[in-house]
Amino acid sequence: MIGRIAGLLVHSQPPQLLVDCNGVGYEIEAPLPVFFGLPAVGEKVVLFIHMVVRDDAQLLYGFSTMSQRALFRELIKVNGVGPKMAIAILSSLSAEEFAVSIANHDVAALTRLPGIGKKTAERLIVEMQDRIDKLSLDSSTLMQSADNATNGGSFRAQAVEALEALGYKNAEAQRMVKASSGESVEQIVRDALQKAVK
Repeated sequence: MIGRIAGLLVHSQPPQLLVDCNGVGYEIEAPLPVFFGLPAVGEKVVLFIHMVVRDDAQLLYGFSTMSQRALFRELIKVNGVGPKMAIAILSSLSAEEFAVSIANHDVAALTRLPGIGKKTAERLIVEMQDRIDKLSLDSSTLMQSADNATNGGSFRAQAVEALEALGYKNAEAQRMVKASSGESVEQIVRDALQKAVK
């Protein structure tokens, strides 16, 4: 199994990125915080990997830290939560916000996330209660700074694309971005998602 990949960043477009390792290109899906901390295209990147082997595909999910990957692995153990939904959760909420939602039994906040219904939200709360404590999550290590984000295209256009990757329709994503006063892709997306969850 692949647990870590180090190579040159070839392409980055949420939710996927391409990393060249000695001539072999690995397609990796990752949550939004990973993209905010990526170096420029052509520079070295290191990601911790969770590999999923299916009959029809071998999928790689990348994370900036081992603790971020650990939370992902706990999420996909929850009945009804697959890798796609786990990526959406990690893209929409910081570890701290997620932990608070779980601790407060905040079903309403979780159901506002793309693809999560009431039953799934309730299962998350029940099954993640003990797991969150064991992980000793630190949101500052899970969320990457936007300082290293690439400047290709406008921040708002990138934010719209990021929201679309999370499952929002284009018109809704445009509206959410327009209402945000953020000055970087991360700030705009974070602001938009926080307003959507409230």
